[in-house]
Formats: sequence, structure tokens, C-alpha cells
Amino acid sequence: MDLSIIIINYKSTQLVLDCLDSVYQQTHQHSFEIIIVDNDSKDDCKEKVLAKYPATRWIQMDYNAGFARANNAGFAIAQGDHILLLNADTIILDGAIDKSIALLQQQKDASGCGVQLLHTDGTNQISGAHNIKGGLNALLPLPYLGRLVRYLGYRFKATVPSIHEFADKTKVDWIVGAYILVKRSVLSKSGLFDEDFFMYMEEIEWCGRLQQQGPLYLFSEPKVIHILGGTSNDYYKTTESGNTKQIWNKKGRQVMVSTALRTRKQLGIGWFLVIVSAYILEIPVFFVGLLIDTILSAGKPGYSWKNFGAYTKSIIISSRYFVRMFFGKPYFYKVS
Repeated sequence: MDLSIIIINYKSTQLVLDCLDSVYQQTHQHSFEIIIVDNDSKDDCKEKVLAKYPATRWIQMDYNAGFARANNAGFAIAQGDHILLLNADTIILDGAIDKSIALLQQQKDASGCGVQLLHTDGTNQISGAHNIKGGLNALLPLPYLGRLVRYLGYRFKATVPSIHEFADKTKVDWIVGAYILVKRSVLSKSGLFDEDFFMYMEEIEWCGRLQQQGPLYLFSEPKVIHILGGTSNDYYKTTESGNTKQIWNKKGRQVMVSTALRTRKQLGIGWFLVIVSAYILEIPVFFVGLLIDTILSAGKPGYSWKNFGAYTKSIIISSRYFVRMFFGKPYFYKVS
């Protein structure tokens, strides 16, 4: 078999059906199997999917295992020569899967690839990225220290890490997890996802290990619509389109914890301490900055004291996870 396609479901029945429709309509040159891993959705997805696509292989998790563990469950039964990790909130366009397999096969040294992701309006979306020293771009969402990081990046002409648009093909350090195609042959050496991760940043850490087996590419010709946050938003009960817009809610808290975990595992204890220290330092900086903004803006600052209180709460909650990470203890970092 040419390809195994792994899709994670969490309360996303219609998204899964739409995704599968596009896969079957647009994939004709390679044999494939569909593996759906359900993260304890307790919905009607299985019945509806199997009624329409009875060949689908279904794995039922008895808890919400998140992205890493669920995909690893899919890897365990995958039979294809290539494995595609495909988000439920994607729509395949113009034979994108067939094209990406053919392009990956042409790159004999490659371990995997991604495609040009698109927003629903057809504009380009971030499809992959380059790593930045110490992962300091993770601090950009911070209300005030993030401004300093952004200024220093511009001041010293740092490389823009995110890749929205590219010609033909380009090498990247990591690929957005909505569409990652890998050669099965590299997995015995790279390993699977690190199961300490619940959600977010796990593909960055994994891509770092994939790169040790061969380059990662983005190809511009295959195009896939990514609705963004279609499944995670159901879990976090939010309508945010990005992963780091509101760092003071539960979703943002999980992003910060996962960012610290990725830093600890991939970049080491030193950069981990830098990132965590910045998260903590943001509390007094946030307070002073908000106070000044409130005075100068006649009581209408860009952030609220409610935001400040929620951010402080998030850091207090996250601190216990940071302590575990410091000592490198295996743990399922799912933020409560």
C-alpha cells in the first residue's frame, strides 16, 4: 500500500466527513487507507463515517489523548509506505496528496514534506517555519515583552521564521501539523511523537528528529485548505483562529506549557529557563505597562486588568508543570 492517512477526531463529525470526501475525490494515483483515531468524542462520528466509508480503520481512545498519543496509535497500525498526518479541518485540492507523494519521492534524501496551506478565502497560510535561536519567537504573544522581542528582531534583521509563500520547494525546520507526509522508512530511526505532549508544539520537536534522517521540504504546487483550529477549538470552547492569540485563557495556557516543554526537550535547560523566566517576568512588566497605558490612554488601554489577572493565574497554574520539566521527568503535560 502506498499511503496511510491518519486523522484525529474530537467532536468534529462534519469536518471529518468533508475532509474524507475531498480525499476520495482528489486522490486517484496512489492506494491508501484511512485511519481515524477518536479522542473519546462520544459523538456519532464513527457511525456516520463507517456508513459512508466502510473501509475506514477506526481506533477508539478511552480518553482525550491529544495530538501526539493519538497519532502514535495510528502509526502503530499503519501499513503504507508513506504516512500522512492530516487534520480533520482540511480540504484536499487538485490532487494534492498524489502530487505531494510524487514530489517527495523525487527527493531521495528527504524524510518528509508539507504543502501550501490555504485559508478558506484562498490566501496563503503559514505552512512551515525555520527555527529561531532559543525559540525566542515564542515570546512574541506576550503583551509587553513580546513588543521588545519584536523590536529586537527588526533591529537586528532576524530571519522571519514563518513561511506563508514560497516558490516551487523550500527546506524548512518544521512543518505545520495539519499536513505532514513522511516516508515510513525513516520512522524506525526518528521515532514517533513524544507522548509527554498533549497538544501544540509536538510537531516541532518531532520534525527536529525527522531532520536528522533527512531534509524536510514544503512544496508549493500541492494546495490544501486548512480551516484552522477546527478541532482544538471544540475542546477549548473558543473561536480563535490562531494558537497564541489570547495567552490568558486555557488554550493559551496549554500553548505556553507545550512551548516550554518543546524548549526543554529540543533546546536544553538553558533556553528553557530563558523562556520560563520571560513568562514570569511578564507579570510585573504587564502590571507596569498596563498602568502606564491606562493613564496615557484616558482609561482605555489595549489590554484590561482582567487580562492581567488571567495571565497571572495562568502562570501560577503553569508553574507546577515548569518545575516538572526542569527535572526532566516524564509526564503527560495536559493543562487542567
